Parts: sequence; C-alpha cells; structure tokens
Amino acid sequence: MDVESVSPIPAVLITGASSGIGAGLAREFARRGLHVALLARRADHLEILAREIGATGGRASAHRGDVTVDGDIAGVVAALARIGVVPRIVIANAGFGVVGAAQRLTIEDYRRQFETNVFGVLRTLRESLAALESTRGRFVVMGSIAGHLSGPGGSAYAMSKFAVRAFAEALHGDLKPLGVGCTLVSPGFIDSDIRRVDNRGGLHEHVDDPIPAWLRMRTDEAARVMANGILRGRREVVVTFHGKVIVFFARHFPRLTRWLLVRANRGARPEPRRRATGD
Repeated sequence: MDVESVSPIPAVLITGASSGIGAGLAREFARRGLHVALLARRADHLEILAREIGATGGRASAHRGDVTVDGDIAGVVAALARIGVVPRIVIANAGFGVVGAAQRLTIEDYRRQFETNVFGVLRTLRESLAALESTRGRFVVMGSIAGHLSGPGGSAYAMSKFAVRAFAEALHGDLKPLGVGCTLVSPGFIDSDIRRVDNRGGLHEHVDDPIPAWLRMRTDEAARVMANGILRGRREVVVTFHGKVIVFFARHFPRLTRWLLVRANRGARPEPRRRATGD
C-alpha cells in the first residue's frame, strides 16, 4: 500500500522511554489507543517494552537513539514517516541527575548534565518540530519540582530543570503561530530509575531508591495524571501532592522554603554506587 495515499497514523514519540516515567507514559498512551514510538539508548529494553505493549493490543515501535547526538531524533521521525506514522505529541523525557556539592563537582559534570537535560530537549524540539507543525501537535518538556526549587547537593540538576522550565515558558508564545502547543511536566518523587543513575549517566539497577516508598507515587498513577494534563492542553502539570505543596511554598514563601530546605538537607544525596556483590 502506498503510505502517501492514506492518512498518517498519529503517534506519541517519547525519548528516554526504556524505563521509569518514559516507559510508564508509553504504556498509558498505548492504552489510550495511540501509536507510541519509543526512543532510548538501551535498544534491548525498548524491544521488550514494545513487545509488552503489542501483547496487550497496543501499537509500539522501538528506535535506538541518543538525544545528545545530532540527527538521532530526526532519523526516528523519518523512519516513522516511511510507515505512515507522524508524531502528534513529542515528549522530551530523557534525562538524569548529577548530584554533589557545587564545590566538589567539575565543569565537566555540569556540562554533561546540560548536554542531556537541556540540549537534549533542544535537539528533540528542533528535529521533530516540522512533524508537530503538520499535526498541530504538542511538545512536552519533562521538568521537575527541582525546576522550581534548588537545594544543597542538587545544583547541576536544578540548574538544568530551571533552564527547561524557562524554555517551556518561552515556547508557549514562540510555537503558537505554528499551531503547536507546549506542556511542562513537573514531577515530584516518582518510582523511576533516575536516583539509580550516577553522575556519568550510568544506571545501577540494583541500588536501593533513597526516597522512601511512602513518599513516591507509582509510575502508572503518575503517567495517568501526566497524560490527562497533556491531552487537555495544560501549560504545566505538577505531579504528586508533595510536589504541589513545594511549588506553592517556593512561589509564595521563598525565604521560608529555602531555610527549611537547608535544614532538611544536612547532607546531600550521594551519587549512586553499585551494591557490593560476590561476583
């Protein structure tokens, strides 16, 4: 069949889709009947997720790519076009967190953080914008509560999330003439792998999450909240109750919030290390 003779299939393109929030969003959008295009560096994880979604009646395609490499996103968009699929929603979700006191981090640590969390978002937009314009779609920036409040030991990550929050604010006006919308998602503590990733972007799957389970929102629940906000065209979706409280206090009581944050963070969260094994 000539794919140009039929209407393109709307899709959701998700970067960093191999685990955590990205994988949760993929399952949620597939459940809602959309084709999900999965992009990440770990192709084996993507294939497993794509098969899982397919087994439950959803539609998914796996694409190996890296948001720090020019052309990878564009290549995925072109591959989708060849099979008659065009992104209506693009979610710039890929990211990780560099941790440590500012005086102990190197310039390279900050550069590495920005290359993925900030320039990765920029590449994702630039290389998918033509497709979004054709569908009058929506670009989604994965921010964080850390984009509203910076604390001890988290300067690099917070700087990157403050930056993408500013980027999303500008995009509302910049993209409006193109018919493209923008949503900023600001999660609090969600079940994900981000706190198991070290300062060089390496995942340590067997490291315990330092955030207690009672404070973390389940990934599937968070994905439903995010998807609802995205599909409703919200400008920002703040996820988790504690996240909403933090944003409220950061906006209205900044001095008190900073004092409490310093008091609560006697020691910064250490970089994840591999758990000792008998191997």
